[in-house]
Amino acid sequence: MRTSVVVMLGLMAVGCSRDAEKPPPPPKLFATEPSEPRRGATPDPTPVFTHLTVKARGAITELERTPEGWRLVSPVEAKADPYAVEALVQQLTSAKFKATVNASPSDADLKKYGLKSPAFTVTAKAYLPDANGEGAEDPSRQRTVTLAGGDENPFDGSVYVRREGEATVYAADGAVRYSLDKGPFELRAKEFLGPLDLASFQSIEVTAKDHAYVLTREADGKSWRMEKPEPTRANDSRLTDLLKAFAGHQALSFPQDTAATRKALGLDTPVVDARFVPASGEPIRVRLAQVTRDGAPVVHALREQGSRSTLAEVDSRALTTLDVGVQELKDRRVLSFPRDAVRRLEFFPGGKAAPVVVTRGEGNSEAWQVEGPGGGRALHFRVVKLLGRLEALKAAAFGEAKVKRWERYGISDASRGVVLRDADGRELARLWLGDAVPDTEDRLYARGSGPDLVEVSMGAVADLPTRAADLQEAPPEAADGGAPAP
Repeated sequence: MRTSVVVMLGLMAVGCSRDAEKPPPPPKLFATEPSEPRRGATPDPTPVFTHLTVKARGAITELERTPEGWRLVSPVEAKADPYAVEALVQQLTSAKFKATVNASPSDADLKKYGLKSPAFTVTAKAYLPDANGEGAEDPSRQRTVTLAGGDENPFDGSVYVRREGEATVYAADGAVRYSLDKGPFELRAKEFLGPLDLASFQSIEVTAKDHAYVLTREADGKSWRMEKPEPTRANDSRLTDLLKAFAGHQALSFPQDTAATRKALGLDTPVVDARFVPASGEPIRVRLAQVTRDGAPVVHALREQGSRSTLAEVDSRALTTLDVGVQELKDRRVLSFPRDAVRRLEFFPGGKAAPVVVTRGEGNSEAWQVEGPGGGRALHFRVVKLLGRLEALKAAAFGEAKVKRWERYGISDASRGVVLRDADGRELARLWLGDAVPDTEDRLYARGSGPDLVEVSMGAVADLPTRAADLQEAPPEAADGGAPAP
């Protein structure tokens, strides 16, 4: 019995000895703990990174955190790629070394690991925020760590890493190398043309290969108008989509921007020349040109705003994004009117038939009423639906511009249609419906607020009322179920 106890105690002692000899777990890449841990101290908060210096791909990239996000400050000043920087910061924040490879490497060892001349180094500066999230200016809360990355271990894809000031060589996951081994191009935002927010501009002028146009903001401050090549209302939603697509073109590379480079790339005689004038601030000019390189077309874009300019290679599709014609830029709304101002609707059945008229009062009397013989209260939701239909009516296609003989299309004062008026009787908009469009199954010629002949869907105007009964509310029935109450 005594022998068994002695043996067990011996085994426990050996186990404790082995546990004491076990090395500590590998630390985080970005160590925030002080050299001598504070007794009873709580774990340090997550560091907030403020500055990064990445030496990789034969270049040194410096990045700073700003209230608007990360920006490159060297070798160029530009917006940083948020995804690339976020991945880098995430690795610094949470990644740990996989294992300790060599605690006391020789020069020969460092050369073997690729750390004599590292493939990349990252110097990261951060601060540990206090309970209020502050502390950026407190020296006691600031931390700086420099990591050097070497060769890849072909066995498991890990990378050899060492921290400045330490001899130990660690192994880190391959994701660490992927996120930290980045050059200026990888760390720089590729979207350089935008944002191009239509709401911020007062005018847009584009000269492209096949089309040229000038657009200006209307006096209401919301809608847009085409001035050239044809004065007409512009399609606001289409403009928004065009600018979004144009701003979305990404840089494939960033050549050095010099006068000689611009000339060699053909930017002195661009294929596309666009100018965006904001309500405040300096205009934005974007030029695109195409050259042939090794038998293939290559397109470059130059964005200029004040003293700032960016030159980039872009996909060839950028040349055609803004090269659109009048038909695409026109507002496809058939009628343009302020809906809240409509107080009278006159529906013309066509021919010599009298119009069906509904009116709406002001103030507390906003119910729609049917005018004329046998008038009375109108079906409110029916009238509201018709107004919505008229407001949303879109041209399926455009026909002849500035028509001189509308009768050729069945459009005259005797045509079926509708007139919208305000409280003073002023005409806000008018719709004329004409003949069926030849060789189509469901289209009519029409005339609306614009100068053009348009084609509209028959289904979109099929429920326009032709008699008062189409809009009249049914009279209340007598209490005994007999004749209607007088």
